[in-house]
Amino acid sequence: MTNCSTRVLDARLLFSIIAAGIMSFSGVVVETAMNVTFPTLMHEFNIGTSLVQWITTGYLLVLALIIPTSAYLKRRFSTRSLFTTAISSFLAGTLLAAWSPYFNVLLIGRLLQGIGTGIALPMMFNIILEQVPGERLGFMIGIASLITAMAPAVGPSLGGMIVSYFGWRMIFVSLLPFLLLSAILGIKNIRQAGNLEQTSFNFGLYLLLIIGFSSLIFATSIASDFGWFSIEVLALFAICLIALTAFYKQSLNSNAPLLRVEIFRYLPYTLSTASLLLVGFICLGLGFLIPNYAQLVSHTDAFTAGCLLLPGCIIGAMLAPISGRLLDKFGAKRPILLGNASILVSVICYSLYPSELSSLLFIVFYLFFAFGQGFSMGTIMTNGLSQLPEELNADGNAAMNTLLQLAGAVGTAVISTIVATAQAADPANIAHATMLGSRHGFYVLTISAVLILCCSLKVFALIKKKQLAHA
Repeated sequence: MTNCSTRVLDARLLFSIIAAGIMSFSGVVVETAMNVTFPTLMHEFNIGTSLVQWITTGYLLVLALIIPTSAYLKRRFSTRSLFTTAISSFLAGTLLAAWSPYFNVLLIGRLLQGIGTGIALPMMFNIILEQVPGERLGFMIGIASLITAMAPAVGPSLGGMIVSYFGWRMIFVSLLPFLLLSAILGIKNIRQAGNLEQTSFNFGLYLLLIIGFSSLIFATSIASDFGWFSIEVLALFAICLIALTAFYKQSLNSNAPLLRVEIFRYLPYTLSTASLLLVGFICLGLGFLIPNYAQLVSHTDAFTAGCLLLPGCIIGAMLAPISGRLLDKFGAKRPILLGNASILVSVICYSLYPSELSSLLFIVFYLFFAFGQGFSMGTIMTNGLSQLPEELNADGNAAMNTLLQLAGAVGTAVISTIVATAQAADPANIAHATMLGSRHGFYVLTISAVLILCCSLKVFALIKKKQLAHA
Protein backbone atom coordinates (compact mmCIF):
# COMPACT_ATOMS: atom_id res chain seq x y z
CA MET A 1 0.00 0.00 0.00
CA THR A 2 1.23 3.46 -0.92
CA ASN A 3 0.58 6.03 1.77
CA CYS A 4 -0.25 9.38 0.20
CA SER A 5 0.54 11.51 3.20
CA THR A 6 1.92 14.24 0.93
CA ARG A 7 -0.53 15.63 -1.61
CA VAL A 8 1.10 15.85 -5.04
CA LEU A 9 -0.76 16.29 -8.32
CA ASP A 10 1.36 13.87 -10.38
CA ALA A 11 0.75 11.70 -13.45
CA ARG A 12 -0.37 8.66 -11.43
CA LEU A 13 -3.00 10.70 -9.64
CA LEU A 14 -4.29 12.14 -12.92
CA PHE A 15 -4.45 8.68 -14.51
CA SER A 16 -6.29 7.37 -11.42
CA ILE A 17 -8.91 10.11 -11.73
CA ILE A 18 -9.24 9.48 -15.48
CA ALA A 19 -9.67 5.71 -14.94
CA ALA A 20 -12.53 6.18 -12.48
CA GLY A 21 -13.85 9.03 -14.61
CA ILE A 22 -14.05 6.90 -17.77
CA MET A 23 -16.27 4.40 -15.99
CA SER A 24 -18.50 7.16 -14.62
CA PHE A 25 -18.50 8.76 -18.09
CA SER A 26 -19.48 5.46 -19.71
CA GLY A 27 -22.34 4.97 -17.26
CA VAL A 28 -23.82 8.39 -17.97
CA VAL A 29 -23.24 8.00 -21.74
CA VAL A 30 -25.32 4.81 -21.80
CA GLU A 31 -27.93 6.34 -19.52
CA THR A 32 -28.50 9.36 -21.79
CA ALA A 33 -28.01 7.40 -25.02
CA MET A 34 -30.68 4.89 -24.02
CA ASN A 35 -33.18 7.70 -23.41
CA VAL A 36 -33.11 8.33 -27.17
CA THR A 37 -33.76 4.64 -27.88
CA PHE A 38 -36.98 4.41 -25.85
CA PRO A 39 -39.34 4.57 -28.86
CA THR A 40 -37.22 1.94 -30.67
CA LEU A 41 -37.14 -0.37 -27.62
CA MET A 42 -40.88 0.06 -27.08
CA HIS A 43 -41.49 -1.13 -30.64
CA GLU A 44 -38.92 -3.97 -30.62
CA PHE A 45 -39.91 -5.45 -27.25
CA ASN A 46 -43.61 -4.46 -27.48
CA ILE A 47 -43.63 -2.57 -24.17
CA GLY A 48 -45.00 0.79 -22.98
CA THR A 49 -43.50 4.02 -21.64
CA SER A 50 -43.95 3.05 -17.99
CA LEU A 51 -41.88 -0.15 -18.48
CA VAL A 52 -39.17 1.05 -20.86
CA GLN A 53 -38.18 3.89 -18.50
CA TRP A 54 -36.83 1.22 -16.11
CA ILE A 55 -33.77 1.03 -18.37
CA THR A 56 -32.81 4.38 -16.82
CA THR A 57 -34.73 4.23 -13.54
CA GLY A 58 -33.47 0.76 -12.59
CA TYR A 59 -29.88 1.75 -13.34
CA LEU A 60 -30.16 4.90 -11.22
CA LEU A 61 -31.84 2.97 -8.40
CA VAL A 62 -28.88 0.56 -8.26
CA LEU A 63 -26.51 3.56 -8.16
CA ALA A 64 -28.52 5.02 -5.31
CA LEU A 65 -28.23 1.73 -3.40
CA ILE A 66 -24.51 1.17 -4.05
CA ILE A 67 -23.16 4.68 -3.47
CA PRO A 68 -24.23 4.86 0.23
CA THR A 69 -21.86 1.98 0.90
CA SER A 70 -18.92 3.90 -0.59
CA ALA A 71 -17.80 5.39 2.74
CA TYR A 72 -17.78 1.90 4.31
CA LEU A 73 -16.13 0.30 1.24
CA LYS A 74 -13.46 3.01 1.23
CA ARG A 75 -12.59 2.30 4.88
CA ARG A 76 -12.74 -1.51 4.49
CA PHE A 77 -11.21 -2.33 1.08
CA SER A 78 -8.29 -0.99 -0.94
CA THR A 79 -9.11 1.48 -3.70
CA ARG A 80 -7.53 -0.78 -6.33
CA SER A 81 -9.61 -3.82 -5.34
CA LEU A 82 -12.78 -1.72 -5.41
CA PHE A 83 -11.84 -0.44 -8.86
CA THR A 84 -11.26 -3.98 -10.11
CA THR A 85 -14.68 -5.06 -8.85
CA ALA A 86 -16.34 -2.03 -10.44
CA ILE A 87 -14.77 -2.44 -13.88
CA SER A 88 -15.49 -6.20 -13.90
CA SER A 89 -19.18 -5.61 -13.11
CA PHE A 90 -19.47 -2.86 -15.70
CA LEU A 91 -17.83 -4.96 -18.42
CA ALA A 92 -20.08 -7.93 -17.62
CA GLY A 93 -23.19 -5.74 -17.77
CA THR A 94 -22.10 -4.15 -21.04
CA LEU A 95 -21.55 -7.52 -22.73
CA LEU A 96 -24.87 -8.87 -21.42
CA ALA A 97 -26.80 -5.80 -22.59
CA ALA A 98 -25.20 -5.95 -26.04
CA TRP A 99 -26.29 -9.60 -26.42
CA SER A 100 -29.72 -9.37 -24.74
CA PRO A 101 -32.51 -11.09 -26.73
CA TYR A 102 -35.21 -10.02 -24.23
CA PHE A 103 -36.01 -6.84 -22.34
CA ASN A 104 -35.43 -8.52 -18.96
CA VAL A 105 -31.90 -9.52 -20.00
CA LEU A 106 -31.20 -5.96 -21.14
CA LEU A 107 -32.43 -4.67 -17.78
CA ILE A 108 -30.13 -7.07 -15.87
CA GLY A 109 -27.18 -5.82 -17.93
CA ARG A 110 -28.06 -2.23 -17.05
CA LEU A 111 -28.27 -3.13 -13.34
CA LEU A 112 -24.77 -4.67 -13.48
CA GLN A 113 -23.51 -1.48 -15.09
CA GLY A 114 -25.14 0.42 -12.23
CA ILE A 115 -23.09 -1.56 -9.70
CA GLY A 116 -19.86 -0.61 -11.51
CA THR A 117 -20.75 3.07 -11.79
CA GLY A 118 -22.02 3.12 -8.21
CA ILE A 119 -18.55 2.16 -7.00
CA ALA A 120 -16.61 4.29 -9.51
CA LEU A 121 -18.43 7.62 -9.19
CA PRO A 122 -17.76 8.34 -5.48
CA MET A 123 -14.29 6.78 -5.89
CA MET A 124 -13.33 9.48 -8.39
CA PHE A 125 -14.36 12.28 -6.03
CA ASN A 126 -12.83 10.56 -2.99
CA ILE A 127 -9.49 10.27 -4.80
CA ILE A 128 -9.62 14.00 -5.51
CA LEU A 129 -10.68 14.96 -1.98
CA GLU A 130 -7.98 12.79 -0.39
CA GLN A 131 -5.01 13.30 -2.70
CA VAL A 132 -5.27 16.60 -4.61
CA PRO A 133 -3.50 19.63 -3.06
CA GLY A 134 -5.94 22.07 -1.46
CA GLU A 135 -5.14 24.97 -3.79
CA ARG A 136 -6.14 22.85 -6.81
CA LEU A 137 -9.18 21.20 -5.26
CA GLY A 138 -11.88 23.37 -6.85
CA PHE A 139 -10.24 23.10 -10.27
CA MET A 140 -9.88 19.30 -10.10
CA ILE A 141 -13.47 18.81 -8.93
CA GLY A 142 -14.40 20.95 -11.92
CA ILE A 143 -12.36 18.63 -14.16
CA ALA A 144 -14.05 15.59 -12.60
CA SER A 145 -17.41 17.24 -13.22
CA LEU A 146 -16.27 17.88 -16.81
CA ILE A 147 -15.56 14.16 -17.30
CA THR A 148 -19.09 13.21 -16.29
CA ALA A 149 -20.71 16.34 -17.76
CA MET A 150 -19.33 15.55 -21.22
CA ALA A 151 -21.27 12.29 -21.16
CA PRO A 152 -24.70 13.92 -21.67
CA ALA A 153 -23.20 15.80 -24.62
CA VAL A 154 -22.03 12.56 -26.23
CA GLY A 155 -24.83 10.23 -25.11
CA PRO A 156 -27.98 11.45 -26.90
CA SER A 157 -26.29 12.23 -30.22
CA LEU A 158 -24.24 9.02 -30.08
CA GLY A 159 -27.32 7.00 -29.19
CA GLY A 160 -29.39 8.61 -31.92
CA MET A 161 -26.72 8.08 -34.58
CA ILE A 162 -26.06 4.45 -33.60
CA VAL A 163 -29.78 3.60 -33.42
CA SER A 164 -30.38 5.19 -36.82
CA TYR A 165 -27.49 3.45 -38.62
CA PHE A 166 -26.34 0.42 -36.63
CA GLY A 167 -29.02 -0.56 -34.10
CA TRP A 168 -29.18 0.11 -30.36
CA ARG A 169 -26.93 -2.83 -29.35
CA MET A 170 -23.92 -1.08 -30.82
CA ILE A 171 -24.26 1.56 -28.09
CA PHE A 172 -22.88 -1.02 -25.67
CA VAL A 173 -20.29 -2.45 -28.06
CA SER A 174 -18.85 1.03 -28.69
CA LEU A 175 -18.05 1.38 -24.95
CA LEU A 176 -15.76 -1.65 -24.77
CA PRO A 177 -12.50 0.07 -25.91
CA PHE A 178 -13.00 2.85 -23.36
CA LEU A 179 -13.67 0.37 -20.57
CA LEU A 180 -10.53 -1.60 -21.41
CA LEU A 181 -8.51 1.65 -21.32
CA SER A 182 -10.06 2.44 -17.93
CA ALA A 183 -9.08 -1.01 -16.63
CA ILE A 184 -5.46 -0.61 -17.74
CA LEU A 185 -5.06 2.91 -16.31
CA GLY A 186 -6.81 2.09 -13.03
CA ILE A 187 -5.11 -1.20 -12.19
CA LYS A 188 -1.68 0.27 -12.98
CA ASN A 189 -1.97 3.69 -11.33
CA ILE A 190 -4.56 3.72 -8.51
CA ARG A 191 -2.87 3.87 -5.11
CA GLN A 192 -4.09 3.76 -1.56
CA ALA A 193 -4.47 6.89 0.55
CA GLY A 194 -4.91 6.28 4.28
CA ASN A 195 -5.21 3.13 6.37
CA LEU A 196 -7.90 0.45 6.07
CA GLU A 197 -10.20 -0.46 8.97
CA GLN A 198 -11.62 -3.88 9.83
CA THR A 199 -15.17 -2.57 10.30
CA SER A 200 -18.35 -4.64 10.07
CA PHE A 201 -21.13 -4.03 7.56
CA ASN A 202 -24.50 -3.08 9.03
CA PHE A 203 -26.92 -5.17 6.96
CA GLY A 204 -29.93 -4.01 8.99
CA LEU A 205 -29.36 -0.38 8.09
CA TYR A 206 -28.71 -1.29 4.48
CA LEU A 207 -31.99 -3.20 4.29
CA LEU A 208 -33.85 -0.10 5.52
CA LEU A 209 -32.14 1.92 2.80
CA ILE A 210 -33.10 -0.61 0.12
CA ILE A 211 -36.73 -0.59 1.29
CA GLY A 212 -36.88 3.22 1.44
CA PHE A 213 -35.31 3.94 -1.96
CA SER A 214 -37.10 1.09 -3.77
CA SER A 215 -40.48 2.13 -2.36
CA LEU A 216 -39.94 5.69 -3.55
CA ILE A 217 -39.00 4.66 -7.08
CA PHE A 218 -41.82 2.11 -7.39
CA ALA A 219 -44.35 4.66 -6.09
CA THR A 220 -43.40 7.23 -8.72
CA SER A 221 -43.26 4.57 -11.45
CA ILE A 222 -46.73 3.04 -10.92
CA ALA A 223 -48.51 6.36 -10.41
CA SER A 224 -49.48 6.47 -14.10
CA ASP A 225 -51.31 3.14 -13.74
CA PHE A 226 -52.88 3.58 -10.29
CA GLY A 227 -52.99 7.37 -9.79
CA TRP A 228 -50.89 9.56 -7.46
CA PHE A 229 -53.45 9.37 -4.63
CA SER A 230 -54.26 5.67 -4.94
CA ILE A 231 -53.88 3.38 -1.92
CA GLU A 232 -50.99 1.54 -3.60
CA VAL A 233 -48.95 4.67 -4.30
CA LEU A 234 -49.64 6.30 -0.92
CA ALA A 235 -48.75 3.04 0.86
CA LEU A 236 -45.39 2.92 -0.93
CA PHE A 237 -44.68 6.54 -0.01
CA ALA A 238 -45.53 5.74 3.63
CA ILE A 239 -43.20 2.72 3.61
CA CYS A 240 -40.45 4.93 2.15
CA LEU A 241 -40.91 7.55 4.87
CA ILE A 242 -40.94 4.99 7.69
CA ALA A 243 -37.88 3.12 6.39
CA LEU A 244 -35.75 6.24 5.82
CA THR A 245 -36.75 7.72 9.20
CA ALA A 246 -35.74 4.47 10.88
CA PHE A 247 -32.47 4.48 8.91
CA TYR A 248 -31.66 8.00 10.09
CA LYS A 249 -32.45 7.36 13.75
CA GLN A 250 -30.63 4.02 13.92
CA SER A 251 -27.61 5.45 12.10
CA LEU A 252 -27.24 8.12 14.79
CA ASN A 253 -27.04 5.41 17.47
CA SER A 254 -24.98 2.87 15.52
CA ASN A 255 -21.31 2.12 16.17
CA ALA A 256 -20.89 1.04 12.54
CA PRO A 257 -23.18 3.23 10.41
CA LEU A 258 -23.21 2.96 6.63
CA LEU A 259 -23.32 6.73 6.55
CA ARG A 260 -22.67 9.21 9.32
CA VAL A 261 -25.98 11.00 9.02
CA GLU A 262 -24.91 13.79 11.36
CA ILE A 263 -23.74 15.51 8.15
CA PHE A 264 -27.35 16.64 7.74
CA ARG A 265 -27.14 18.62 10.97
CA TYR A 266 -24.99 21.12 9.04
CA LEU A 267 -27.77 23.14 7.41
CA PRO A 268 -25.67 24.81 4.66
CA TYR A 269 -24.53 21.34 3.55
CA THR A 270 -28.09 19.99 3.65
CA LEU A 271 -29.47 22.88 1.59
CA SER A 272 -26.58 22.57 -0.87
CA THR A 273 -27.42 18.89 -1.25
CA ALA A 274 -31.07 19.78 -1.87
CA SER A 275 -30.02 22.24 -4.60
CA LEU A 276 -27.81 19.62 -6.21
CA LEU A 277 -30.61 17.04 -6.18
CA LEU A 278 -33.06 19.42 -7.81
CA VAL A 279 -30.55 20.21 -10.58
CA GLY A 280 -30.20 16.45 -11.14
CA PHE A 281 -33.99 16.05 -11.12
CA ILE A 282 -34.35 18.72 -13.82
CA CYS A 283 -31.44 17.35 -15.85
CA LEU A 284 -32.87 13.82 -16.06
CA GLY A 285 -36.38 15.18 -16.56
CA LEU A 286 -35.29 17.21 -19.58
CA GLY A 287 -33.18 14.29 -20.78
CA PHE A 288 -36.34 12.20 -20.94
CA LEU A 289 -38.72 14.87 -22.27
CA ILE A 290 -36.73 16.41 -25.11
CA PRO A 291 -35.74 13.33 -27.19
CA ASN A 292 -39.15 11.68 -26.74
CA TYR A 293 -41.05 14.88 -27.53
CA ALA A 294 -38.95 15.36 -30.66
CA GLN A 295 -39.66 11.83 -31.91
CA LEU A 296 -43.29 11.39 -30.86
CA VAL A 297 -44.58 14.95 -31.40
CA SER A 298 -42.29 16.50 -34.01
CA HIS A 299 -41.60 13.14 -35.72
CA THR A 300 -37.85 13.66 -36.02
CA ASP A 301 -35.52 10.67 -36.34
CA ALA A 302 -33.54 9.34 -33.36
CA PHE A 303 -30.26 10.94 -34.44
CA THR A 304 -31.78 14.43 -34.79
CA ALA A 305 -33.59 14.02 -31.46
CA GLY A 306 -30.33 13.09 -29.75
CA CYS A 307 -28.47 16.03 -31.28
CA LEU A 308 -30.91 18.55 -29.76
CA LEU A 309 -29.02 18.29 -26.46
CA LEU A 310 -25.54 18.31 -27.98
CA PRO A 311 -24.74 22.08 -28.24
CA GLY A 312 -25.94 22.79 -24.71
CA CYS A 313 -24.17 19.80 -23.19
CA ILE A 314 -20.87 20.76 -24.80
CA ILE A 315 -21.12 24.29 -23.43
CA GLY A 316 -22.17 23.04 -19.99
CA ALA A 317 -19.29 20.57 -19.89
CA MET A 318 -16.72 23.20 -20.90
CA LEU A 319 -18.01 25.53 -18.18
CA ALA A 320 -17.49 22.97 -15.38
CA PRO A 321 -13.73 23.57 -14.90
CA ILE A 322 -14.20 27.31 -15.46
CA SER A 323 -16.72 27.45 -12.63
CA GLY A 324 -14.17 25.60 -10.49
CA ARG A 325 -11.57 28.28 -11.20
CA LEU A 326 -14.10 31.01 -10.38
CA LEU A 327 -14.84 29.24 -7.11
CA ASP A 328 -11.13 29.11 -6.22
CA LYS A 329 -10.69 32.81 -7.11
CA PHE A 330 -13.93 34.57 -6.13
CA GLY A 331 -15.86 32.14 -3.95
CA ALA A 332 -19.02 30.13 -4.59
CA LYS A 333 -21.78 32.75 -4.54
CA ARG A 334 -21.41 34.28 -8.02
CA PRO A 335 -21.17 31.10 -10.12
CA ILE A 336 -23.90 29.30 -8.16
CA LEU A 337 -26.47 32.10 -8.29
CA LEU A 338 -25.70 32.81 -11.96
CA GLY A 339 -26.17 29.13 -12.75
CA ASN A 340 -29.39 28.88 -10.75
CA ALA A 341 -30.88 31.88 -12.55
CA SER A 342 -29.99 30.46 -15.96
CA ILE A 343 -31.65 27.11 -15.14
CA LEU A 344 -34.81 28.95 -14.05
CA VAL A 345 -34.92 30.96 -17.30
CA SER A 346 -34.60 27.74 -19.33
CA VAL A 347 -37.49 25.83 -17.76
CA ILE A 348 -39.72 28.92 -17.72
CA CYS A 349 -39.19 29.23 -21.48
CA TYR A 350 -40.13 25.57 -21.99
CA SER A 351 -43.21 25.94 -19.79
CA LEU A 352 -44.60 29.17 -21.23
CA TYR A 353 -44.15 28.52 -24.94
CA PRO A 354 -47.77 28.22 -26.13
CA SER A 355 -47.50 25.90 -29.16
CA GLU A 356 -45.46 22.96 -30.42
CA LEU A 357 -41.76 23.35 -29.68
CA SER A 358 -39.47 23.30 -32.70
CA SER A 359 -36.00 21.74 -32.79
CA LEU A 360 -34.40 25.21 -32.80
CA LEU A 361 -36.32 26.27 -29.67
CA PHE A 362 -35.34 23.07 -27.89
CA ILE A 363 -31.67 23.79 -28.62
CA VAL A 364 -31.83 27.47 -27.59
CA PHE A 365 -33.74 26.84 -24.35
CA TYR A 366 -31.46 23.95 -23.45
CA LEU A 367 -28.41 26.20 -23.90
CA PHE A 368 -29.65 28.24 -20.92
CA PHE A 369 -30.09 25.10 -18.82
CA ALA A 370 -26.67 23.71 -19.76
CA PHE A 371 -25.01 27.05 -18.95
CA GLY A 372 -26.65 26.99 -15.53
CA GLN A 373 -25.80 23.35 -14.92
CA GLY A 374 -22.15 23.95 -15.84
CA PHE A 375 -21.88 26.77 -13.32
CA SER A 376 -23.95 25.07 -10.63
CA MET A 377 -23.28 21.38 -10.09
CA GLY A 378 -19.56 21.12 -9.31
CA THR A 379 -19.59 24.44 -7.47
CA ILE A 380 -22.60 23.49 -5.32
CA MET A 381 -20.91 20.21 -4.43
CA THR A 382 -17.59 21.83 -3.51
CA ASN A 383 -19.27 24.59 -1.51
CA GLY A 384 -21.53 22.13 0.30
CA LEU A 385 -18.69 19.78 1.25
CA SER A 386 -16.61 22.72 2.48
CA GLN A 387 -19.27 23.32 5.16
CA LEU A 388 -18.44 19.95 6.77
CA PRO A 389 -15.52 19.00 9.03
CA GLU A 390 -12.82 17.22 7.00
CA GLU A 391 -13.47 13.87 8.72
CA LEU A 392 -17.05 13.90 7.38
CA ASN A 393 -16.09 14.67 3.76
CA ALA A 394 -16.27 11.04 2.59
CA ASP A 395 -19.75 10.66 4.09
CA GLY A 396 -20.85 13.99 2.67
CA ASN A 397 -19.57 13.01 -0.77
CA ALA A 398 -21.30 9.61 -0.56
CA ALA A 399 -24.61 11.20 0.49
CA MET A 400 -24.50 13.80 -2.28
CA ASN A 401 -23.75 11.25 -5.00
CA THR A 402 -26.29 8.77 -3.62
CA LEU A 403 -29.10 11.27 -3.47
CA LEU A 404 -28.13 12.76 -6.84
CA GLN A 405 -28.66 9.38 -8.51
CA LEU A 406 -31.89 8.89 -6.60
CA ALA A 407 -33.06 12.34 -7.71
CA GLY A 408 -32.27 11.40 -11.31
CA ALA A 409 -34.23 8.16 -10.96
CA VAL A 410 -37.17 10.00 -9.41
CA GLY A 411 -36.93 12.70 -12.10
CA THR A 412 -37.13 10.13 -14.89
CA ALA A 413 -39.92 8.19 -13.15
CA VAL A 414 -42.02 11.26 -12.27
CA ILE A 415 -41.75 12.93 -15.68
CA SER A 416 -42.32 9.68 -17.59
CA THR A 417 -45.36 9.01 -15.38
CA ILE A 418 -46.78 12.46 -16.15
CA VAL A 419 -46.32 11.87 -19.89
CA ALA A 420 -47.66 8.30 -19.72
CA THR A 421 -50.77 9.52 -17.87
CA ALA A 422 -51.50 12.03 -20.64
CA GLN A 423 -50.89 9.36 -23.30
CA ALA A 424 -53.26 6.94 -21.57
CA ALA A 425 -55.98 9.62 -21.52
CA ASP A 426 -55.83 10.08 -25.31
CA PRO A 427 -54.29 6.96 -26.90
CA ALA A 428 -55.80 7.74 -30.31
CA ASN A 429 -53.74 10.95 -30.63
CA ILE A 430 -50.39 10.05 -29.11
CA ALA A 431 -48.57 13.11 -30.48
CA HIS A 432 -51.00 15.63 -28.96
CA ALA A 433 -51.15 13.69 -25.69
CA THR A 434 -47.35 13.61 -25.47
CA MET A 435 -47.21 17.37 -26.04
CA LEU A 436 -49.69 18.04 -23.23
CA GLY A 437 -47.97 15.62 -20.86
CA SER A 438 -44.60 17.20 -21.62
CA ARG A 439 -45.96 20.66 -20.85
CA HIS A 440 -47.16 19.46 -17.45
CA GLY A 441 -43.70 17.99 -16.92
CA PHE A 442 -42.11 21.36 -17.70
CA TYR A 443 -44.34 22.98 -15.05
CA VAL A 444 -42.98 20.55 -12.44
CA LEU A 445 -39.41 21.33 -13.51
CA THR A 446 -40.08 25.08 -13.21
CA ILE A 447 -41.21 24.67 -9.59
CA SER A 448 -38.03 22.70 -8.95
CA ALA A 449 -35.88 25.48 -10.40
CA VAL A 450 -37.51 28.05 -8.09
CA LEU A 451 -36.70 25.82 -5.11
CA ILE A 452 -33.05 25.57 -6.23
CA LEU A 453 -32.68 29.34 -6.16
CA CYS A 454 -34.37 29.57 -2.75
CA CYS A 455 -32.05 26.92 -1.27
CA SER A 456 -28.94 28.64 -2.63
CA LEU A 457 -29.95 32.05 -1.29
CA LYS A 458 -30.54 30.51 2.15
CA VAL A 459 -27.12 28.79 2.05
CA PHE A 460 -25.28 32.05 1.47
CA ALA A 461 -27.37 33.84 4.09
CA LEU A 462 -26.34 31.17 6.64
CA ILE A 463 -22.67 31.38 5.61
CA LYS A 464 -22.73 35.18 5.96
CA LYS A 465 -24.37 34.90 9.37
CA LYS A 466 -21.68 32.45 10.49
CA GLN A 467 -18.90 34.73 9.23
CA LEU A 468 -20.37 37.71 11.08
CA ALA A 469 -20.64 35.66 14.27
CA HIS A 470 -16.92 34.79 14.09
CA ALA A 471 -15.83 38.31 13.09
